[in-house]
Amino acid sequence: MHKSLLEIRQKIKTKQLKIAVVGLGYVGFPLAIEFAKKNIQVIGIEIDANRLNCIKRKESYISDVSTKELKNLLSKGYFSATKDFSVIKNCDVVLICVPTPLKRKNLPDISYIKDAVKSAASYIKHGALIVLESTTYPGTTEEELLPIFQSYKLKHGGDFFLCFSPERIDPGNKSFPVNRIPKVIGGINAQATCLGAEFYKIIIQQVVPVSSARTAETVKLLENTFRLINIGLINELAMMAHKMNIDIWEVISAAATKPFGFMPFYPGPGVGGHCIPKDPLYLHWKAKSFGFHSRFIRLASDVISYMPEYVATRIQEALFKKNKKSKTAKILVVGVTYKKDIKDLRQSPSIDLIKNLQTKGHLVSYYDPLIHYLKIKDINLKSVIITKNNLIRFDCVVIATDHSKIDYKFLLNNAQLIFDTRNVYQGVSKEKVVRL
Repeated sequence: MHKSLLEIRQKIKTKQLKIAVVGLGYVGFPLAIEFAKKNIQVIGIEIDANRLNCIKRKESYISDVSTKELKNLLSKGYFSATKDFSVIKNCDVVLICVPTPLKRKNLPDISYIKDAVKSAASYIKHGALIVLESTTYPGTTEEELLPIFQSYKLKHGGDFFLCFSPERIDPGNKSFPVNRIPKVIGGINAQATCLGAEFYKIIIQQVVPVSSARTAETVKLLENTFRLINIGLINELAMMAHKMNIDIWEVISAAATKPFGFMPFYPGPGVGGHCIPKDPLYLHWKAKSFGFHSRFIRLASDVISYMPEYVATRIQEALFKKNKKSKTAKILVVGVTYKKDIKDLRQSPSIDLIKNLQTKGHLVSYYDPLIHYLKIKDINLKSVIITKNNLIRFDCVVIATDHSKIDYKFLLNNAQLIFDTRNVYQGVSKEKVVRL
């Protein structure tokens, strides 16, 4: 067994190691804090000045990390943050948790990964374990990252060990924080996989080794492709059910009583966040390079992308039935984040819904208890105050994101018309509430 492998294994076993986490976003920040809570020195590397300033002020900017535990770990010296990549020279493990967005025409953008690796490569400590957590297409770790490290005269299996471990963080999910989610790990070779598995067992009870980095990369894409396709399916069925005058919510509720062979998914105004809208398209793109066209992925993505426009059209229909002049209608969109109780606007379908409603000529305002100002995609609005007098001004109130802190009974009692995309008003008379 190589000497460097024995050394890093011993450091992991005794927890006498230093960790660098590149990217302190919704993935990297909670992960860094979890390792720091095990009394391991963790250095976060972040180029975003706002995030670094928050940490300097000892304030958390992510719901999954409390300000209290951040202050505690900063004061004890187990966690620190910097923009300087040179700190990696003292780190035994480097975790890369940077964004992987889509370019125009739904092309994968792994430039953040490449930039991070190039910035880190010249500082890699001999025998270090390097793990990519950023979601990407199959083959990225082996075909893109490995050659970059090798171009710096680093030999895999001696100078460094490379793995891929897909992030599975569900922001705001208190039932499944990062340390309770099973961790998949796949390395460039079996030694790297075993080393990565031993490392993650420091904070996670169940670690799932797989045969290769390519397999681990595909695991995450399968998980989110499964969700994309089923969400696309239920949205298409919701549109079909509306044409047939069938309550899709009642159908789902009844079908969910089957104790086997069925998993309920629910329609909505679209899908947002950092995973489901883009991850399956990474797989779709990679498959095309092998001459395979994934029709399910493309179709599901198209159906979901259409939902904000479909909801806007349904709102117009509801207004027409109430004899409202749609071109002068005043509409209040309630909830603009992509997910319930999460302060995150990434790919939020509510934003696209607002744009669609504005394009159709409506005067649109919004209310969200988590987002006080909305400046995105040419939208520049301030969250309204929910009062009886304010609600009377609006011809329609749209429930786009069902935050827990919203007083839905008050909305029901004072709004003229409600279009409910989240089934908040299940069982309420159709006189006042129209459901998706």
